[in-house]
Amino acid sequence: MRAIILVGGYGTRLRPLTLSCPKPLVDFANKPMIVWQIEALKTAGCTEVVLAINYQPEVMMGFINEWQEKLGVKIVCSQEKEPMGTAGPLALARQILDDGSGTPFFVLNSDVICEYPLKEMLDFHKARNAEATILVTKVDDPTKYGVVVMDEYGQVQRFVEKPKEFVGDKINAGIYVCSPDVLRRIELRPTSIEREVFPHIAADNKLYSYTLNGYWMDVGQPKDYLKGLHLHLDSMHISKNHLLASGSGILGNVLVDPSAKIGEGCLIGPDVSIGAGCVVGNGVRLSNCVIMRGVVIKNHSKIDQCIVGWDSKIGAWSRLENHCVLGEDVQCKDELYLNGAVVLPHKEIKESVPQPAIIL
Repeated sequence: MRAIILVGGYGTRLRPLTLSCPKPLVDFANKPMIVWQIEALKTAGCTEVVLAINYQPEVMMGFINEWQEKLGVKIVCSQEKEPMGTAGPLALARQILDDGSGTPFFVLNSDVICEYPLKEMLDFHKARNAEATILVTKVDDPTKYGVVVMDEYGQVQRFVEKPKEFVGDKINAGIYVCSPDVLRRIELRPTSIEREVFPHIAADNKLYSYTLNGYWMDVGQPKDYLKGLHLHLDSMHISKNHLLASGSGILGNVLVDPSAKIGEGCLIGPDVSIGAGCVVGNGVRLSNCVIMRGVVIKNHSKIDQCIVGWDSKIGAWSRLENHCVLGEDVQCKDELYLNGAVVLPHKEIKESVPQPAIIL
């Protein structure tokens, strides 16, 4: 069985992290985001995954060389010459996705994090002899989204964009199962599967929806990324609690790479991930934050609601808060206060940033 992951473009909403690598390779809970998806696809029976890319192909090839053997899944790239939307990439990879056997394939947007009920979704799709099945998730305020309206059997009747009055509370979660027949509906040009393909399948009564139980988040921007980490660690607490840190100084859900070193008298958590090779000094306070691979945090610093990029260094007695995002290799001097600072890679910060600002 095969799958295609829509890797997409420049990841501008997640800058400055995406200035160092494509968005799907940004670490999430100590693994590249896309690895969580490929692992779930393998569990669901996929043996080959296509990455639809149009940005930094050489970096993606490096990822394939590093991870293909680790994951035990064949990974290939399908490179777009121009952005092809959410349907065009399927036409481009038609020869791979349709092997003539009629076997369905998965389609995933690369910045979606959830519990990936792919096997259950596939069984649902086959049981209804659907042409396509959309994963949907319930939201509290459907007026902000495009709502999927379905009947009690899950058959999709129509789509309503940002409804003014209540028509439903389920939205498209960005993961699909498609039968090869879908490919006949898609031309080789920039196309939206949501706007130009799914409505026609729905009109033919062949489009179904499968409702996700559990968390879901599009982690394509920093605030949502941090919220996604909170939801993901909550889920790990239920199903994979043995992978979370425990003991003195750990508060709530905390994920620490075994190679990281943590000093004495620290208070860490809730909702923190600490990557490989990190060094956290004595008396450090971390909460609601992501500390990526190779970061050094010196003594008595406090970080809350922030993302600290790879190989950065935080000086002693520093304080970072309010959704600071530090790119790769940012060097912060001692005793600085950063409030909502967005710092580009390879910068040295010598002065405090008391108001939210972009440091170029």
